[in-house]
Amino acid sequence: MWQLIVGVLLGAVASIVVMRRISRQHIPIVEPVSAPPEEIASNNESMEALVHALPMGIVVLNKNGQVRFRNSAVSSFTGTRHAEILVEAATERLLDRALVGKERREEIQLAGPPIRVLEVHAVPLNDGGALALVEDITERWRIDQVRTDFVANVSHELKTPVGAISVLAETLEGETEDELILRLTGRMVLETQRMSRTIDDLLELSRIELGGESLHTSIDMIDVLAEVVERVSSLAAKKNVGLVVEQLTGSSIVTGDFFQLTSAIGNLVENAIKYSENDSAIKVRLREGIDSMIDVEVEDHGIGIPAESLDRIFERFYRVDRARSRGTGGTGLGLSIVRHVATNHGGEVNVRSREGEGSVFILSIPRVQATS
Repeated sequence: MWQLIVGVLLGAVASIVVMRRISRQHIPIVEPVSAPPEEIASNNESMEALVHALPMGIVVLNKNGQVRFRNSAVSSFTGTRHAEILVEAATERLLDRALVGKERREEIQLAGPPIRVLEVHAVPLNDGGALALVEDITERWRIDQVRTDFVANVSHELKTPVGAISVLAETLEGETEDELILRLTGRMVLETQRMSRTIDDLLELSRIELGGESLHTSIDMIDVLAEVVERVSSLAAKKNVGLVVEQLTGSSIVTGDFFQLTSAIGNLVENAIKYSENDSAIKVRLREGIDSMIDVEVEDHGIGIPAESLDRIFERFYRVDRARSRGTGGTGLGLSIVRHVATNHGGEVNVRSREGEGSVFILSIPRVQATS
């Protein structure tokens, strides 16, 4: 791919350089040409405009190290004096190596926020010169980081229950005491269920992120809440937690995927139950939001979330308190699912919380506009 890009750019840059050189030296054209000079000049200008419009920076040196061409995108990667120095230094350093026939590539991280990552790639040219490409690879770098963290987190989350099951099975082998056997097999069942929940959440998150199998229809959010209450009723009964549902007096119709919305709100309500004290109450409210949105608020009076964690709770596998999350059986994927469902529906999810006092999660979904 890089070879193709370099070839195309080199051809375009060479055309520009040659035409500039001809125009400067006023060399008479002896050979007949098929196109008039005005058309050649126009094509040259179009080619130069095209190269300047490319999103990547281009710097071309001749064999003596002098700049033959430099497009405008090079300067757009800087913005600050510090960034400019870093990019210029890396470009010069790699071009020096390319002039002696060495292809080099280097990544530069510019401090944010937000963090920007640039890649400088220098290659030698057949005429002894050198070409450097400067490209903003921030999004690619971010995806690679997410992928790396995701694989590491999945490995960790699945390794824990698998290791526990292995140890329990070894302990169970050859054991004859019935009470101990029952206790160990009970633990194995719990660890297996935990691993199964993690896998189910991973599959659901993957499906929602990719947007597969989604069916957007007109949905009454009251029906979604009714389905959620039915799903969590056994969990709420186990902790003797009351669920208070406040419905919207007006229309609560949205366009969306019933399964995804049920999954998102269900995750919010389940979290509220898990992190609330026994014999407490949780409120689930449908409210009029701003800008023609319908808000679903889930309020609890549980342990709350520390202020320093509020910006990270929607990340995959992020847990405020890992020990407490282990006790509740959470996978650390529920809020990430909520965020992606909100994005898929053109909405958003927000949270207000104070540690030790409880939390309010607000899922906002666009309302279906009534037609006159």
